[in-house]
Amino acid sequence: MFEEEFDDSHTIDTNPDSAADSQDRINDEMRHIHDAYEAAKSSGGAEETQPRIDFAPYRSSLLRHPTKSLHHADPETIELWSPAFGHRDVHALESDLTIQHNGEPIGERIVVSGRVLDGDGRPVAGQLVEIWQANAAGRYIHKRDQHPAPIDPNFTGVGRSITGADGSYEFTTIKPAPYPWKNHHNAWRPAHIHFSLFGTDFTQRMITQMYFPGDPLFPLDPIYQSITDQRARDRLVATYDHNVTSHEWNTGYRWDIVLTGSNRTWMENEEEEH
Repeated sequence: MFEEEFDDSHTIDTNPDSAADSQDRINDEMRHIHDAYEAAKSSGGAEETQPRIDFAPYRSSLLRHPTKSLHHADPETIELWSPAFGHRDVHALESDLTIQHNGEPIGERIVVSGRVLDGDGRPVAGQLVEIWQANAAGRYIHKRDQHPAPIDPNFTGVGRSITGADGSYEFTTIKPAPYPWKNHHNAWRPAHIHFSLFGTDFTQRMITQMYFPGDPLFPLDPIYQSITDQRARDRLVATYDHNVTSHEWNTGYRWDIVLTGSNRTWMENEEEEH
């Protein structure tokens, strides 16, 4: 699955002219869109909790969503061609991304924990949660990621877990670094971890991203800023939690994922996964 979902937009330029745009121009475009949204909301307009499909500062967003009517598919037929996982197929050690090779990966060891909840705050148990991310230098283990940052031979950057009875999950990993992408000149993505969640079958898949608090790249990133409402953006940012931090071993972050309701976590459109 990671072959398809790698964020190749930082190595493959879908718009030959996009890299010529400056960060200042992108900032101006984002500011104009956000100001218009705030003005509309103050006049009684609807609150936007999900990203806009067409968000001009995110140059390839115009190319990353369906342009024709969607068709219903038979979920049972899809299931015949999809992989299936159960508790016996997901080992507890798969949630530790730091022990998958012969040596210690380079970077800040972190633990990310939280709960998967429904819109009423009830835990969602037995949920398959997968993550993937760049390494401590901002490099993915992927043939299409060729930007000049080192590959860590002891860090692949993928893991998975099953939520417990209380909806809880936990991953041990390395804090990822920002990386460049081709949206515009000198464009950098904030550090983030991709999360994939499954319901009772593979037709219920949802994908989102978790960010780290205080990242200076937030105001400059058109993917993050494509969510026009600040409160909705804030729900993508983890909280540093000293209770998750371990003495002389790891720092800790907590991030809950809400699947439904007005406080739901932003989920990527299924056709665009970065």
